[in-house]
Amino acid sequence: MHKIGEAEIRAVRKVIAGKQFMRYRGGEGGYTEKFEQALCEKMKVKHALTVNSGTAALTCAAVGIGLGPGDEFIVPAYTWIATALGPLAAGAVPVMADIDESLTLDPADVERKITPYTKAIVPVHMGNLVCNMDAIMALAAKHNLKVIEDACQAVGAVYKGRRVATIGHAGAFSFNMFKNITCAEGGAVLSDDDETFYRATIYHDVGSFSRAANAGINVPFFAGVNFRVSEIQGAMMGEQLKRLDGFIDGLRKRRAVVAKILSKSSRFRVSPHHDPANALALTLLFETIDEAKAFAAQHKLGRPIDSGLHVYTNWAPLMNQRTHHPKMNPFTWAHRKIEYSQDMCARSLDIMARTCSVGFAYNTPLAKLRAWAKTLV
Repeated sequence: MHKIGEAEIRAVRKVIAGKQFMRYRGGEGGYTEKFEQALCEKMKVKHALTVNSGTAALTCAAVGIGLGPGDEFIVPAYTWIATALGPLAAGAVPVMADIDESLTLDPADVERKITPYTKAIVPVHMGNLVCNMDAIMALAAKHNLKVIEDACQAVGAVYKGRRVATIGHAGAFSFNMFKNITCAEGGAVLSDDDETFYRATIYHDVGSFSRAANAGINVPFFAGVNFRVSEIQGAMMGEQLKRLDGFIDGLRKRRAVVAKILSKSSRFRVSPHHDPANALALTLLFETIDEAKAFAAQHKLGRPIDSGLHVYTNWAPLMNQRTHHPKMNPFTWAHRKIEYSQDMCARSLDIMARTCSVGFAYNTPLAKLRAWAKTLV
C-alpha cells in the first residue's frame, strides 16, 4: 500500500495557492505533464497519458487500439470488473478465460477462446502477480491480435526486465487509494505507439480538438468524453512516483524472505510465478478447498474466492449483459451470441478456492516478518 506524506501535502498546497487547477488553458508544462514525462522515463515507454481512473485508462486504451462494435476481447475470470467493462464502453464484448495456478490469465485457455471476431487480449497483473507475457505476446502475434495490459494492481512491477504495462500494445495503471501509488483516484495509459496514444488522448478529453498542446496529433479528431485529471492529481502523482522504486524494492525483498521459509512446508505449495526473481506477491496453493479454507481461517488469511468482487460470478451487470439503454448495448452488436454462465470458468473457481493470499507490507521489519512466516509452516 502507498504512503502519503508531507511532500504530497506541500505539492497540493502549491497548486491551490497558484489557482491553476486545470492541466490545459494555462496549465501546460505543469504538474501533470511533468509527471507524465517522469513516468515515461521510469517505465521506459514513449507515451503516458494521465486519466481519472484505471477504468478510464482501460477504456482509452481500447479506443486507442481501435476496439469497437462487433469486436471481442479476452479477459481473465479473476480480476476487477473494470477489466471487462472498460473496453465494453468502447463497444466491444468480453469473453472470459480461465486463470492458471499463478492466478493470472492461462494462455492455453486464451487460445481456446479465440474466434474470428477476437481483436484483443487483456491480461491482468492481479495483485502484483505478473502474467506470462511471453506466451501472451506470442499468441497475439500468431493470431494478429492487440494486447492491453491491465496493470492497475501492479504499478511498477517488473516482468523479465521490463515494467508491466509497457510490454503490450497499450497498458493501463490505476492510482486509486488501494494501489501501489495513489492520488485518491486516477490512472494512466501507456503506449509506444503514436496512433494508439493520439486516439487515447482525443477520447479522454472532449475538448482535445481545441488544445494547443495537441497540435502535433495527426489523427482526425473525433468525439470524446472527459477523463481528464486536475493539477492536484498531477502534483500528488509527481511525488508518489518518487516513492515507487522503494516500495517495489521493499516488496521484492520481503517476498523472497517469506517464500524461502514457506517453500519448506509440506502442507501447501508456493504458487507458481512467471518471474520469481522479480516477484512482489505470494500465494499458497492447497490440494483441496477444505484445506485452504481451514488454513485461511486458522491464520486469518484471505482466499481469492473470498474477495467476491474480483470473481466473475459476482459481476451482475456483465453476467446479465445490461447497459444503460438497450440500443446502446454492445452485446447486440456482436457477430455471435455471447453467453455467460456461473460455471463457465470452473477451473478458475477451483484454483481461487484452493489458494490463500499471504500479505505483507513493503516496510515490515524483516525479523518480525520471518517470525510470522514461520508460524505458517
